[in-house]
Amino acid sequence: MSEKSAPTTGEERGDGRFPKGLVLRLFAYLVAGHLFAAFLYLLFVLGGQNR
Repeated sequence: MSEKSAPTTGEERGDGRFPKGLVLRLFAYLVAGHLFAAFLYLLFVLGGQNR
């Protein structure tokens, strides 16, 4: 009998670790999200001083 190759899951591929590309993308999104939030916060702080 010939064995079909089973689809690889995270457990089989990296011993429960995330793929490297996913980790880099997640880190980039977190940094970009925090920078955007800091920019909005700065806008509100500066806008509130002009009353």
